[in-house]
Amino acid sequence: MTRRILLAPTSHDSGLSSTCLGLIHALDERGVDVGYLKPLAQNTHGHLDHTTDLVRLVTDLRPPEPISSEDTEHAFARGHDDDLMERVLNHGEEELTGHDVVVIEGLVPTDEHTYSGRINIALAKSLDAEVVLVGSAHGLSVEQVASMMAGAESSYRVGGEISRVIGAVLTRVPTDGSGPSVEDYRQALSAQGIRLVGAVPFLIDVTWPRVRDMQRELDLTVINEGDLDRRVRENAIMAQSVLGSLSVLTEGRLVVVPGDRHDVLLATALAVMNGTRLAGILLTAGLRPDPVLMNMCAPAFATGLPVLLAQGQTFNTADRVIHMNTGIAVDDEPRTRLVMQLAADNLDETWLSTLQEGSSSRRLSPAAFRRELTLRSRRANKRIVLPEGSEPRTAQAAVSCAEKGVARCVLIAPPAEVEQAAAGLGLTLPEGIEIIDPAEALPRYVGPLVERRKHKGMTEHIAMDALQDTVVLGTMMVHLGEVDGLVSGAVHTTANTVRPALQILGTKPGAKLVSSVFFMGLPDEVVVYGDCAINPDPNAEELADIAIQSADSAKAFGIEPRVAMISFSTGSSGAGADVQKVAEATELVKQLRPDILVDGPLQYDAATTASVAKSKAPNSPVAGNANVFIFPDLNTGNTTYKAVQRSASVISVGPMLQGIAAPVNDLSRGALVEDIEYTIALTAIQAAAQ
Repeated sequence: MTRRILLAPTSHDSGLSSTCLGLIHALDERGVDVGYLKPLAQNTHGHLDHTTDLVRLVTDLRPPEPISSEDTEHAFARGHDDDLMERVLNHGEEELTGHDVVVIEGLVPTDEHTYSGRINIALAKSLDAEVVLVGSAHGLSVEQVASMMAGAESSYRVGGEISRVIGAVLTRVPTDGSGPSVEDYRQALSAQGIRLVGAVPFLIDVTWPRVRDMQRELDLTVINEGDLDRRVRENAIMAQSVLGSLSVLTEGRLVVVPGDRHDVLLATALAVMNGTRLAGILLTAGLRPDPVLMNMCAPAFATGLPVLLAQGQTFNTADRVIHMNTGIAVDDEPRTRLVMQLAADNLDETWLSTLQEGSSSRRLSPAAFRRELTLRSRRANKRIVLPEGSEPRTAQAAVSCAEKGVARCVLIAPPAEVEQAAAGLGLTLPEGIEIIDPAEALPRYVGPLVERRKHKGMTEHIAMDALQDTVVLGTMMVHLGEVDGLVSGAVHTTANTVRPALQILGTKPGAKLVSSVFFMGLPDEVVVYGDCAINPDPNAEELADIAIQSADSAKAFGIEPRVAMISFSTGSSGAGADVQKVAEATELVKQLRPDILVDGPLQYDAATTASVAKSKAPNSPVAGNANVFIFPDLNTGNTTYKAVQRSASVISVGPMLQGIAAPVNDLSRGALVEDIEYTIALTAIQAAAQ
C-alpha cells in the first residue's frame, strides 16, 4: 500500500518547496520508489508556484499539473470542498497509487489564501495522508516555534485524539551560534508531542538568483549578454565618486549605475580585468553609454560580464531589484539541486528509515547509486591525484570533493594557474586540496622511473622528458604509493591516460587486458555498459574477459549482475563472424565463471524489454531483465553509451577502468563537473577495495 505524506506549511516563508524536493531526494537516495504530487496550484502575488516543474527538472518523475488556483478558489468559495477533493483523488490517482511513498505538497498560508489551512486539512483527510509540518524558525524564539507547531498539529487530529502528524521540519535554522541550537528546538517540540525530523540551516548561497532571472523578471534590455548564469550575491548602487565606490566592486556584486556615469563604467571594467568576477552591470535611466567608451570596455565585457539596461531611474530600478521575486526559476537546475541536497542532508536518518519500512521494493536508483558512491568514498578517505589540475572543470570537481569529503585531491599544476582557474569560477580552494608544482616535483621521480622501465631502455634523459607529461608524473605517484589512484582525461586522450598506467603499473594478476565500464543512471535503475572506451575489436576470449571484469565491477558496486552479450542477432537467428564471436565469448564466460548469470547473443531490445524477450528469447535467464551489457566492439559500445547519455539525459559515471594493477580512471573530454566528481569517488572506492 502506498504511504502518503502531506507536507503542510505553518507559515508563508516555510521553505515548503525545498523541503518537498529534499524529502523526495532523500528517499530516492535510499532506494525507495517515491512519487510526488502537488494537487492544487497556488498563485501568490501574481507568481504561480512551480514546484511540479522543478521536480520534473531534477528527477525522472512526471507528476501531473496541479488543479488550477482558479478552480480551487471557485470550489471553496461555494463550499464544494468534497467535490474538489474527489477531483484531487481522480486527478492524482496514478501518482497516488504508483509508488511506495508519495510526497504531497500542501498550500502555503498567505493573505491571499486564508483558506489554505482548511484545504490542507481536507487533503490530509481525503488522501488519508500522514502529515509533516514545515515551518521557518527565522526571527522566532524556541517557544514561538513550539507554539506555532503545536497549534498546527492540533488541526490534524482524527476524532480529536489520534494525530496524523508524524514529524516537523524546521527551515532557516540559524547557524551562526548566537541563537538556539537544534537540540533546543528538538526538546521544545518533544514537549508538545511533536518529533523534529529535520532542521535545515539557512545557507545564503541558495538565495542567489541568476542575472538572467533578474533580466526576465524586470524585463531588462541586454546590451552585452556575457554569462547570464552568474549569481547576484549583492547589489551595489554606485552613487559616490569612483574612489568612494571601489570598496563595493567585489565578487558577485551587481553594479547599478546611470548609463552616463562613464567614470564608474571605466572603473568597473578595470576591476573586472584585474580578476574581480562581478555579477553584472545594470545601467539605469534608459541611457546607453557612449560607443567609444563601450569599445574601450570591450575586453572586460569579453570576460563574460553581463551589461543590462533599465528604463527607470536609479532609485526606482534599485528598489525593483531589491524587491524582485527571488524564487527558483523553472530552468535553474544548479540552484534547484543545491536547495534539494541541502534539505535532504538535514533530514533525520532514523526517521527516514521508518518511511522505508513496508516498502514493497528496494532499488538501486541513480540517486541511490550516487549516494552510495559518496558514502563509500568518504569512508575510504583516499588520496587521488588529478594531473590536469588547472583545468577548470577538474579544479571545480576537486573543490566539490573536498567539501563533501569524497577524497583528498592532489592537483598537479603550477599553483598560480590553479588559483586563477578557481578565481575564474568564483571558487575558494579549501585547505583539503593539495597542489603540486610539476616543475618542482619532477626531479625526485626520475630515478624511480628509470628503475621501473630500465628493462625497456629507460635513461635519465628519457625519463626527464617523459615526466614533463603530468599524467606520467601522477602515475609514478600511484606506483610509489604516494597517492591511491589517478583520474585524468578532461583534456587528455584515453591513450594518454592508459598508456602510462600500462607501462608503469601493469595489469592485475589474471587480467588478460584493460577494459572499461560506464555506470548508466537510467530512470529506474543503474546499469553497466562495457567496454565503451578501450578495446576497438576484442576477440572472443578478450570479450569474455571484459564480461567477467564487468560483472565483478557491477557486484562490487551493489548491482547483482545479469549479463547480456549484445549482438545484432538474438540466439541463432543470425549468422556470421561477429555473431559467432559473441556466442563463443558467452560460452567461455559460462565455463570460466559459472556463478555469473549470462546469456547471448542478445539484441539490445531483447535484453531490456520483457515483451520482446518473450518472443525472441523465451527461455533466457537474462533477456528482458539484463543490467550488465557487453558490447561486441568499441564502435557499438561508445556510440550506444553516448547516444543514451545525451538523448535520454542520463547521467553516466565513468569510464571506470578494469584490469590495471592500481586505480586509474579516464574521463571523456566532454565530461561535466559532476562526471569528474563521481569518477573520483569511483577511484577512491576501487582503491579501498584493493
